[in-house]
Amino acid sequence: MPKNGDTRGGIDDAALPRARRRSLWRPASALSRRNDSVTYVIAQPCVDVKDKACIEECPVDCIYEGQRSLYIHPDECVDCGACEPVCPVEAIFYEDDVPEEWKDYYKANVEFFDELGSPGGASKLGLIERDHPFVAALPPQAE
Repeated sequence: MPKNGDTRGGIDDAALPRARRRSLWRPASALSRRNDSVTYVIAQPCVDVKDKACIEECPVDCIYEGQRSLYIHPDECVDCGACEPVCPVEAIFYEDDVPEEWKDYYKANVEFFDELGSPGGASKLGLIERDHPFVAALPPQAE
């Protein structure tokens, strides 16, 4: 029986490994408060390129397609790192390794999901016809 109104079948997050805890559904409001976990981030080289090799490689379907860039859902990512080596433009970084000039992309990746929430998989949605305002305001990147 679920405890304290828990609709996930009584799962106690604290009893799960850290990576598994993040894959459980969280409300969109929790995304901006994520301070306890590290994830992968898609940065500037992906803007207007969107090769999508990372989408094919991702085992948990957490890479969503915006109008001009791809975004990794911070609550759905299990930090396996499968996406990073297959990116042909080297746009994917572990959060702690994002180059200084691209640090704003972490915030853009997190905030992209504020309205979207956690749908539980990118393939359900397909192309999302918007981007984070930071990405949308960039000049065209690809030739």
